[in-house]
Amino acid sequence: MIRNLLLLLLVSVATPGFSQLEYAAENVPSNLRSRANSVIREMETMVDMRATDQVIMTVKKVVTVLNKNGDSDAGLTLYYDKSSSIQRIRGQILDAAGNVNTKFTQSNFSDHSAVSDGSLFIDFRLKHYSPVVTVYPYTIIYEYEIKNKQNLIIPDWYPSTSTDQSVEKSKYTFISKPTDEIRIREYNYQGKPEIQKTEKTVSYTWQVSSKPAFKSEPYAPDPDQYLTYVKVAARQFSYYGYKGSYQNWEELGKWVYNDLLKSRQALPESTVQEIKELTKGIESDREKAKRIYEYVQKKTRYISVQIGIGGFQPMQATEVQQLSYGDCKALVNYTQSLLKAADIPSIYCQVNAGRLKKSMDPDFAGMDQGNHIILAVPLKTDTVWLECTSSDSPFGFLGGFTDDRTVLACTAEGGKLLKTPKLSTDMNLLHRKVSMKVDAQGTVTGKLNTTFSGAQYDNYQNIISEPHTEQLKLLKEKYDVDNINFKDFKLLQDKGDQPNIKESFTLDIQKYAAKSNDLFYLELNAFNKTRSIPELRKRTLPVYINRGYTDEDELSYELPEGFKVEAKPENELISSIFGTYSSSVKIEGKTLVYKRRLQLKDGNYPAEKYGEFSTFMSNVHIADRAKLVYKLNQAAN
Repeated sequence: MIRNLLLLLLVSVATPGFSQLEYAAENVPSNLRSRANSVIREMETMVDMRATDQVIMTVKKVVTVLNKNGDSDAGLTLYYDKSSSIQRIRGQILDAAGNVNTKFTQSNFSDHSAVSDGSLFIDFRLKHYSPVVTVYPYTIIYEYEIKNKQNLIIPDWYPSTSTDQSVEKSKYTFISKPTDEIRIREYNYQGKPEIQKTEKTVSYTWQVSSKPAFKSEPYAPDPDQYLTYVKVAARQFSYYGYKGSYQNWEELGKWVYNDLLKSRQALPESTVQEIKELTKGIESDREKAKRIYEYVQKKTRYISVQIGIGGFQPMQATEVQQLSYGDCKALVNYTQSLLKAADIPSIYCQVNAGRLKKSMDPDFAGMDQGNHIILAVPLKTDTVWLECTSSDSPFGFLGGFTDDRTVLACTAEGGKLLKTPKLSTDMNLLHRKVSMKVDAQGTVTGKLNTTFSGAQYDNYQNIISEPHTEQLKLLKEKYDVDNINFKDFKLLQDKGDQPNIKESFTLDIQKYAAKSNDLFYLELNAFNKTRSIPELRKRTLPVYINRGYTDEDELSYELPEGFKVEAKPENELISSIFGTYSSSVKIEGKTLVYKRRLQLKDGNYPAEKYGEFSTFMSNVHIADRAKLVYKLNQAAN
């Protein structure tokens, strides 16, 4: 992954002197208490860009915690590395009346390595402080300062990122020289910044006040769509001794290619000859690229390496060839070098990866908008996209981690924005068939087969390479049914043009058909029940469905001898702008066949449509729990 933590490094210290009584909890306006677990009483953030390699950030932050749910808002974590240093930290904890209970300094912060699992080299560290307070409300004051030796990434300003936190006052000031060229982008900000100019400096100040808290809402869009924030970028920059300039995506992509990539793609001649031999006799560039991709998957493994400029610059291709490991940057650069040896051009692309789709802002270029690297291979008829960190991903399949978003392609001619392919609602398919037998005690036994494709392929991507015993543990989490037992569990990958994973196992569920008096209650949809979503009287945010999907389930039950149906669910058909649901029940002899199909469409919908969405999902939730009620003829048993 690209250096995500750098964004967290760039937060910092404040003005001297504490005033306590003004922060008494009773002074919080009543409108800021509503729905709030905590209140930002005052926050002053100042970024002073004195030079490209000297950026001083100071913060004063005062937070009143109203209840236990707000405790997480009282903690502070500061990240640092060789390009940034924490100059000072101090603070106080006040009681409800604003009296000082505790003072603390940097020595009271714990200090940890920020190395995550799967990381080999990361020079990030963090300092953390969490107050231990059990009497509410209380107030905590932080003042701290961080010195950065780079200005490639300037911290974004968010007055608040917590939905359950109100803001009394928050201010952000950015200071630079009059000769510095900077770009500014404001998101969801009302008004204009206050600008002050002197012979030596220019300052820009943004302020937010009296911002009430609001509760999180289900199926809400990316918070960046509705939160207030400001981004600043300098045209001339310095980063770990590297200097450059950019003011758009074209210039940024060109700098990445020229300064970070092109000198790191040389391969040993023996490797070049190995690739030529590997692709010998193959005429199709697609087939050559596939052969090389599979070579990389077998030879290498993913390990994060983020030190210094290495947070953005890949390891040398020769190192990856020798060591057989690398992070996303290194493995993409290595694969690109191997493809070049076979005369196949490809493009190094920065992407904002994650389950929530996030794209580069086309109107504001910035190095901080990507957190991962993927590879695009333009062919004559289409473009193949490669995820180079996975040892088992199918060739040309990105999955839900990086599909359907705008990415930065870095080339010798300059950067350009490309779009990764979308996994559509129809493609994201789960198809399941189950054949089961119900005995006289209500226990069911049978065989299950499921095929996952499109984004639903990812459902088993995390366990496909796990040992069998671990797979069975994870299977219990996926099939959360009381008293269920599995045997003969298998997963098969199809890595063809339409990748899928096939799952199969035998099962038994003791007394699945619950008995009450003489009646048995058989819930027909055993494995794929939809959850309801809460009703909201006042929806404020648009309804956002990040990814559409299609589920098709067919469950066949052989009912016991002597059964007599007392109640059978009606066939259902539910339609809305959000999708469709259908279910049917058919009994022939002793065999009951239950079919279910749910299709949910991705997209943005107006806030006023939430009620319709809630009704649709609630109706599906109810239909998914339909039961067959039957009794048994005792003489037959």
